[in-house]
Amino acid sequence: MARTSSASDAPYPAGATSDLRTISNLELLELGMKQVAYVREVVFEGEAAFAIHAADGTPMALAEDHDSAVEAIIDNELTPTWLH
Repeated sequence: MARTSSASDAPYPAGATSDLRTISNLELLELGMKQVAYVREVVFEGEAAFAIHAADGTPMALAEDHDSAVEAIIDNELTPTWLH
């Protein structure tokens, strides 16, 4: 599936194409890494909390409840992703 970029597409120069069948393992690993975050329930200092993690699992922040964690993700212009 080839994709031709437009002037508004940030990572691709005008006229560039990308074929997802030829994406490298590293490019696949990094795909969406800076735009996606998820929430995981954790225990912090003996209290239930909700940890916000980057797509690669790096902890980024703590929140008191799930809704606050999702709101923080959205406020920071990231896309919340749910894990199953």
